[in-house]
Amino acid sequence: MPELDTLPRTARLPVLFVGHGSPMNVITDSPWRRQWQSLGPVLRAQAAPRLVLCVSAHWMTHGWWLTAMAQPQTIHDFGGFPQALFDLQYPAPGWPEAARAIAQAVAQPGSEQPLGLDEGEWGLDHGCWGVLQPMFPEADIPVIQLSVDPGRSGADHLALGRRLAVLRERGVLIVASGNVVHNLRALRREVPDNQAYEWAIGFDQTVAEALSAGQPARLADWAGLGETAALSHPSPEHWLPLMVAAGAAGEGAVPEYFNEGFQAASIGMRSMVWA
Repeated sequence: MPELDTLPRTARLPVLFVGHGSPMNVITDSPWRRQWQSLGPVLRAQAAPRLVLCVSAHWMTHGWWLTAMAQPQTIHDFGGFPQALFDLQYPAPGWPEAARAIAQAVAQPGSEQPLGLDEGEWGLDHGCWGVLQPMFPEADIPVIQLSVDPGRSGADHLALGRRLAVLRERGVLIVASGNVVHNLRALRREVPDNQAYEWAIGFDQTVAEALSAGQPARLADWAGLGETAALSHPSPEHWLPLMVAAGAAGEGAVPEYFNEGFQAASIGMRSMVWA
């Protein structure tokens, strides 16, 4: 693809899906954060990424958009947390030329139009910097954020991920950030980590079984997955990044899991890496 000449070919990089959970994970010594911290040096040692493309559950748009500014702002898209969290900045640079190249090379499923480019309205929200800051605290790797479209199906997001797969051979680390289970209405802050509702545990197992079989397409019809899916995701935005990541990993690819557990009873933290 001549549009991608901005990103020369490299060894193929992995794909990540990270359950980000509470924003507090980025400033507290949680087991989740410790795993993110340990993963960063491993990823650098394997094949240093030239660019991180982060798919965040917290940027919802009509169609799919990329951040395309040179210095994306750190967005604190939450409320009711300590000031230390609002003070945190993640000053990773953007890469407008790469964003434009990716937008032209990767058409949107359905419309076949280029990906949209946001040159200043958005930035890096906590779905993105909340996991990248522990992984890459130096903030020295350029970051482009990719939105999700809750009006489009899981199959469409899976298809988009397949189109993004070409970037893995261009020095791009694809990091999708959401949660396998995400029901804030059922949150129980007093519950210890890894204690969860039966429906949450059941849906987490359904997801793991499909992905371990290398069959992410079994998960694409989120609404058709039954009551446990509806309870696990009253709305789909935290689900859709997983579909993008699974698409980029490819049919038949089997992930390695980390952070297999739960936070506040209804947040599934299961995370994974596809080599």
